[in-house]
Amino acid sequence: MITKFKVDNVDYSIDIDQNTPLLWVLRETLNLTNTKFGCGVGECGACTVLMDNKSIRACTTPISMIINKEITTIANENDKDLKKLQNAWIDEDVSQCGYCQPGQIINALGLIKQTPLPSDEQIIFSMNGNICRCGTYNKIKTAIKIASKS
Repeated sequence: MITKFKVDNVDYSIDIDQNTPLLWVLRETLNLTNTKFGCGVGECGACTVLMDNKSIRACTTPISMIINKEITTIANENDKDLKKLQNAWIDEDVSQCGYCQPGQIINALGLIKQTPLPSDEQIIFSMNGNICRCGTYNKIKTAIKIASKS
């Protein structure tokens, strides 16, 4: 079945099984490998992308759910809020191994899109479920606060 959707402001139309997870479409079909595979069951958050500005787990979202939707990944070069978050991540030296960071940043972007000036409690609640094995949670929270104020 032909599926039409948009990723990072680019229109796509592909013929693919409707049960194929979005993550595999991004990584294998479109060769957009910045979104990471973590656990494969939606528990770690490494594969987080935005669908119409709301965070979703790409590993458990079938392509049938994104028909005519707009997907934002860490590779989006036009989103000003994403750039603010990426700069705050660098300024606060958040990344250690960096593997979870695309999902962390995109989940933070979803939060800022929904709540432009989030409180500490809102940040903690929203980021719950995005696992950072290096434990940089306090730096992540600080970077989100800085990005949301800029």
